[in-house]
Amino acid sequence: MPRALISVYDKTGLVDLASQLVERGWEIVASGGTEKALVDAGIEVTPLQQLTNMPEMLEGRVKTLHPAVHAGILARDRQADFDELTRYGFAPISMVVCNLYPFQETVAQPGVTLQDALEQIDIGGVALLRAAAKNFFRVVTLCDPADYGRVLASIKATGYTDLALRRELAAKAFAHTRDYDTAVHAYLTADLQLKQFDHNALPQQLSLSLHVVSDLRYGENPHQSGAFYARMANETPLGATVLGGKQLSYNNLLDVDAAWRTVSAFADPTVVIVKHLTPIGVATADSLAAAYQYALESDPISAFGGIIAVNRVVDDAFVQALGTLFIEVIAAPGFTPTAVTALGEGRKNCRLLQIPQPYDTNMLDIRTVHRGYLVQRMDAGDPEGTVWRTVTKRPPTPEELAAMQYAWKAVQHVKSNAIVLARAGYTVGVGGGLPNRLDAVRIAVERAGERARGSAMASDAFFPFPDGVELAARAGVTAVVQPGGAIRDAQVIAAADQANMAMIFTGTRHFRH
Repeated sequence: MPRALISVYDKTGLVDLASQLVERGWEIVASGGTEKALVDAGIEVTPLQQLTNMPEMLEGRVKTLHPAVHAGILARDRQADFDELTRYGFAPISMVVCNLYPFQETVAQPGVTLQDALEQIDIGGVALLRAAAKNFFRVVTLCDPADYGRVLASIKATGYTDLALRRELAAKAFAHTRDYDTAVHAYLTADLQLKQFDHNALPQQLSLSLHVVSDLRYGENPHQSGAFYARMANETPLGATVLGGKQLSYNNLLDVDAAWRTVSAFADPTVVIVKHLTPIGVATADSLAAAYQYALESDPISAFGGIIAVNRVVDDAFVQALGTLFIEVIAAPGFTPTAVTALGEGRKNCRLLQIPQPYDTNMLDIRTVHRGYLVQRMDAGDPEGTVWRTVTKRPPTPEELAAMQYAWKAVQHVKSNAIVLARAGYTVGVGGGLPNRLDAVRIAVERAGERARGSAMASDAFFPFPDGVELAARAGVTAVVQPGGAIRDAQVIAAADQANMAMIFTGTRHFRH
């Protein structure tokens, strides 16, 4: 009689699986909650302790960790191994059905203590799955209720499972235990990093356990497949709730991420418009409706088909301010019911994303390169202790300083080479993602037009030559903020002095590639 050992936390499909195995002559071995569930369903079960001659120990922490169990699983399909089992009064186990304690779900809950997390680290279950998967030449390994039907169908049709299926299920079990151990490692090391290391430290080993959360129609282009992955299977893309509009695309998610990161850097009511990963308009005002008008004026042509992120609840006034501009996505911490209705009626394809939490800049920034990964801490703004230094003969006026501070905050989110022209509270021109800084200045000035006069200019990195400052001066820019540190700094400062501009060096670069 073939023997199946069943030990599951998730009891989905348990009774049907066990009953059909019993009908086909299998012996069922179980313990604890699994045994109780099967007995309550009227299914004949051999108690695990009948195999081990040992009771459960340490409040259930030790049940299956016994030679009667693991020798029965690991015995190879040869007479010498079966004879050895017989000498010790053991018997082969031909199927292991096991899923694990819900560690990932537990640590995702708010307020979970370290002790709570430790109690949800499965030991015996992982050992059972690995033993069965190692011996897949003889043993069936089931870690997912979704596979019960396939195995039952095979047994019903042929009386056994073929090697190819057993190998596939074994690989799935190893992936399951890998992801489980990775989640435990990630949880424990994240806690250690927060307590023991400085904020710039990077882990010596980086564990990523990712689940497909959402399949996408395609990737960046129609001929590329794409999906959104997250650490938790029940996560949503960007942690958002979709309130309306059509399915999010790969490019939508990239742009929303850039927009949400930018708008999260501002405390007062702010609107950010993003196109192709770069903010083209950023504005802060007393209301979102007022801020939107300033953000749109920064680049009204590029705003068509863009992404909007705001850091306040979207209301009717904001919806009215949008006018007829085509927008792909609106991301906000909330939407009033009437705003959702109005947007749904007037913009059926516009995606509405409710994202309750600001952008988490404590996460690692991870990018793929050929045969590897680049990992860094996120740029969360100027490091503590950054000192701004006036390097020109003329210091900035209070109005210019406020404009420089706003431009400096905005330029940190623009693709390099990045130039932002701004007044206090809103951008008037943006140039970014260009191979040279002079072209970035030229585009920012062109976008700003007459609004460049009296504005402040921010550059994410130093000016290698004075030509960018000279071009800005001719457009009417009166103040410049930049990191400094170029070989020709003296020439750049001289150009600013010649134009009676104020210039500040921050000493901090903010490249964004």
